[in-house]
Amino acid sequence: MKSVEDLGDLSGKRVVIRCDFNVPLDGQIITDDGRIKAALPTLEQLHQAGARTTVLAHLGRPKGAVDPKFSLAPVAKRLGELMGLDIKLATDVVGPSAQQTSASLKDGEIALVENVRFEKGETSKDEAERTELAKKYASFGDFYVSNGFGVVHRKQASVYDVAKLLPSAAGSLVAKEVKVLEGLTADPKRPFVVVLGGAKVADKLAVIDNLLKVADTLVIGGGMAFTFIKAQGHEVGTSLVDDDSLEAVKGYLAQAKAAGKSILLPVDVRVSDSVDFGAHTVGEIDVVDADQMPAGKMGLDIGPKSEKLYADAIRSAASVFWNGPMGVFEIKGLEEGTRAVAQALTEVKGLSVVGGGDSASAVRSLGFADDQFGHISTGGGASLELMEGKELPGIAVLKESN
Repeated sequence: MKSVEDLGDLSGKRVVIRCDFNVPLDGQIITDDGRIKAALPTLEQLHQAGARTTVLAHLGRPKGAVDPKFSLAPVAKRLGELMGLDIKLATDVVGPSAQQTSASLKDGEIALVENVRFEKGETSKDEAERTELAKKYASFGDFYVSNGFGVVHRKQASVYDVAKLLPSAAGSLVAKEVKVLEGLTADPKRPFVVVLGGAKVADKLAVIDNLLKVADTLVIGGGMAFTFIKAQGHEVGTSLVDDDSLEAVKGYLAQAKAAGKSILLPVDVRVSDSVDFGAHTVGEIDVVDADQMPAGKMGLDIGPKSEKLYADAIRSAASVFWNGPMGVFEIKGLEEGTRAVAQALTEVKGLSVVGGGDSASAVRSLGFADDQFGHISTGGGASLELMEGKELPGIAVLKESN
């Protein structure tokens, strides 16, 4: 992939850049600006080079229609604060406002058009429809820079199709993400420990399959752990279980044993008989052995003995990749497992990688700083697909165009 430097002198040149500004909002308040901060080095580079930069980005899932609650106005405001610049925001995506805003840019100025997912063509499965929209994006620039790692696994107009229409490069964020994550699957420093959590096993079957070949130890937590515990023949009460994945999980357990690899499962869990995920409340929490779960209770976090077991495995690693919380970390009393894993990652002497999504939100909400980890990915789904060994469309097109 070409870098921004490879595009040459950008002074006075028009650059279209795709960023991932899909940040969590509470009304108009951004609750985690990590993705905006991650984009800053490349945006600063374009600003300093005197480029006239038009930013494409999305927020939420407005499904091809204008929805004010998904406006990028809070993002433009926060980006301006972080850069100390006046960031212009167009009131549409490719209409008169966007065209005028982009055309009026002076050297070093940055504009943001509205949420690209307000346009139906952005996520269309019809290549011709996407290409029509991509041509309008391409009219904003002489060059295209891909800097939204969280969307490079999507074949979308602002990620894939526009890169075929303009000389293209990877921003520093995308380049770093690819280097770190491909390095982990190609030639990790050992021992290599992979920690997987979150709700559904089905979402991570492919990554488990690929990482069993390269990881030395797999650590399983979160809701997906209960499918593994059930596969071993134990009671899991009312815990989340993916019954369709039980046979696959049994196969992974046998595969790991045959290869002399370790799959660590919880030895104890925090359980309760009542939880309201929407209201973030939970009834009385008990700690029980993982093979002694009461029939009427739900497993909601790993327990203290599991925390120590997992932390010891993580701290002994030379490389660690973590994707998915260990429990329902948003609810007080059920964040301890996730906190223990995050703390252990900060103590790894080698490379510690937090694989985006809920894991990134969790470490920040629990008070950890980004620089306590080797790398925090900005893309949950994209990082997992890269770890699966998949070719990501937004990366492949950058390699092809050069």
